[in-house]
Amino acid sequence: MERAYSNFFAKRADFPRFKKKGQGDGFRYPDPKQIKLDQANSRIFLPKLGWLRVRFSRDVLGAVKNVTVSQSDGTWFVSIQTEREVEQPLPQGDAVGIDMGVARFATLSDGRFVAPLNSFRKHEIALRKAQQAMSRKTKFSSNWRRAKARVQRIHSRIGNARRDFLHKTTTTISKNHAMVCIEDLQVRNMSRTAAGSTEKPGRHVRAKSGLNKSILDQGWFEFRRQLDYKLAWNGGWLVAVPPQNTSRTCPCCGHVSAENRQTQARFACVECGFEENADVVGAINILSRGMQMLRDEGQNTADASAGCASTARIACEVSGAARPPTAGTHRSDSGAAPCRA
Repeated sequence: MERAYSNFFAKRADFPRFKKKGQGDGFRYPDPKQIKLDQANSRIFLPKLGWLRVRFSRDVLGAVKNVTVSQSDGTWFVSIQTEREVEQPLPQGDAVGIDMGVARFATLSDGRFVAPLNSFRKHEIALRKAQQAMSRKTKFSSNWRRAKARVQRIHSRIGNARRDFLHKTTTTISKNHAMVCIEDLQVRNMSRTAAGSTEKPGRHVRAKSGLNKSILDQGWFEFRRQLDYKLAWNGGWLVAVPPQNTSRTCPCCGHVSAENRQTQARFACVECGFEENADVVGAINILSRGMQMLRDEGQNTADASAGCASTARIACEVSGAARPPTAGTHRSDSGAAPCRA
């Protein structure tokens, strides 16, 4: 309560609203002495509720501190917070740059890429039909509530598929690289509407709307958030670099020009003739900027770049024989159809 009022007076949040007992979406048991775990029989004891059957997603390690019970889309979840000591992990792998995109979800600086999931696109038609059906029902009627539940299930399916995809992808990358460099993208600004106003109407509004939908469907911010804490768990670190001209700069000669980006996917330097996929070039430049930022801060990048050549050499010698591909990613020059992590 004190934090809620402090945020209100600091103009960081609205005035606190108190919920009646039983109307919230979750509740917490703060006293660990009242909680009992029986992982062998897949059950948990909670005060007032008794023994409950649960399906553990992982083994509960350490001393239990508190338990939070929450509800989402008609399904109840139990979150168990524990405390334990872990050894400081040593980073595994080398440094890599990642270029985010729509056609390719993530392109790595060694030439591999991860294809997008497009979870919303796959369920868009079913969602639209469910929303249309709900709009025809009398609000707050039994039929309207059933139609609303159907819409919520589709939204939940979209979110679950996206989270599963992001977790698998970030886990693979964080376990195989000690340092990851990405662009410091402002997703909110990139996905801002182009409709404009009545006095100054926007241009290409429909095309921009489709692009915004694709950007938000990728989950770039969540991808960065997961990479950040998973790299920390594995002893690595995440470096965010300015995104300006990353796909227009030649990694071989350093020439910067909009003409270098021949098409959305093709990069051809007008100065030295170097050619490569534009997303791969962007990832290479992102890695180069991240390494330079660390050097400017006086940090030693030898461990992070172990096994890597110079940026220019990486750009000019990307090949499938460099090292075995990371699970779930594909090289741009392999010729194989991309598949998801």
